Amino acid sequence: MSSYDELLKKAFDPEAFRREGHRVVDILADFLAKSAPETRERVLAFEDPDAMAASWAGRFGSGPSAAFSDLLPEILARSNDLLHPRFIGHQCTTALPLAALGGFAGQFLNNGSAIYEMGPVNVAMERQLVRWMTGLAGWGPAADGVFTSGGSIGNLTALLAARQAMAERNVWTAGVAAEPNLAVLVSEQCHYSVKRAAAVIGLGEDAAVPVPVDERFHMRSDGLEAAFAGAVRAGLRPIALVANACSTATGSYDDLEAAAAFAAARGLWLHVDGAHGAAALLSPKYRSLLRGLDRADSVIWDAHKNMLMPALITAVLFREGGHSYEAFSQKASYLFEKEAREEWYNFAHRTMECTKTMMGMRLFVSLAAYGTDFFAGYVTAVYDLAREFAGLLRASGDFETAVEPESNIVCFRHLKRGETDLDALQRRLRRRLLEKGNFYVVQAVLRGRTWLRCTLINPRTTIADLAALLGEIRKIASE
Repeated sequence: MSSYDELLKKAFDPEAFRREGHRVVDILADFLAKSAPETRERVLAFEDPDAMAASWAGRFGSGPSAAFSDLLPEILARSNDLLHPRFIGHQCTTALPLAALGGFAGQFLNNGSAIYEMGPVNVAMERQLVRWMTGLAGWGPAADGVFTSGGSIGNLTALLAARQAMAERNVWTAGVAAEPNLAVLVSEQCHYSVKRAAAVIGLGEDAAVPVPVDERFHMRSDGLEAAFAGAVRAGLRPIALVANACSTATGSYDDLEAAAAFAAARGLWLHVDGAHGAAALLSPKYRSLLRGLDRADSVIWDAHKNMLMPALITAVLFREGGHSYEAFSQKASYLFEKEAREEWYNFAHRTMECTKTMMGMRLFVSLAAYGTDFFAGYVTAVYDLAREFAGLLRASGDFETAVEPESNIVCFRHLKRGETDLDALQRRLRRRLLEKGNFYVVQAVLRGRTWLRCTLINPRTTIADLAALLGEIRKIASE
């Protein structure tokens, strides 16, 4: 038997797989068990990018060099620790361990689920998840949607559908030259992917016309008419309005009822970027933040943010399900046998991907195992924690908040007595926190001022962790 044949036999040997799998799961379970601050202090160990890249050079060659279970401890030690309750930076959640197992099973099966015959189980699960989510949005049985890989592709997909539905010609086949000067009204606080999508679909980034925000970073209702009129004077034809639910920088929810009323009056498509905040629909306490969503034409919802899922799982949902077929009006005879609208089960009609992971299975098995009330409780708890943290900041006397939090995102800064440049102070504090690695926060610039920013997305983060963060900041500031 050749060396290749021997390695092939070993690679697919069930007992070798079982042994290595047990070792890997044991290592990960031990890592999970020690994720509390008292057992594992550092959240991340920041390394220079060039040094990090160089340290992995020469680690593999023409023959076997290391087992996965031998590499895994180093991988864990040098990775960001999202399991740690003091990892409160970006909107990346620690994944439910069960959901990670769902991802493992999906990758083991490797059923691409953009085409039904390639991944039938995931397609069926995704269909039920879409119906559940559109029901939460307040839409009827005509609603539909599809899962895709991330909010950026989700916003792109929704705006492609809006372009096709609102243009006077078939832009997909004729190109944007046949329909010049289309524009989209967007909040000043829109995610960068919205402007990027406008450029990608051929409108140009300048076609993303900004609507001013108020002191709490909500899109101003009285600014909508001015933005619309300004676009028309500039020779543009607005076709859509994009509202935040919630914004990335501050977690502020736009007034969706006002946005819906304006969109209806002006004949615009209303898209809601709910990548972070649509999960509030699950919470009886906070779902009112999304009042008016039922009048939107489309919404995106990231399950890998406030639903504890591994990245990436984004739902792109349409109130009128037929619009979900308009984003990609394309034929591929080697994949499709019928017209797109006759094949709801072939998601490639409606998404960028032709090979799509079994992303829906991760969410489905987690909902089946824990129930929707668990996820409702999670959203409520992290939103509550943000408000409790804001109260702690207000009572401190040496911190201030940028705005009262509406979601689980909090922007704040330290007011060191005698400091003349508070913006530079926040940057120095953030850099020192990064170097020490005991907490992970990020920063945001709001109206020219620099703020520390945290996302309270780990379900095991407590107010004690946040009080410790303030203590650490004070300590650094005094050095």
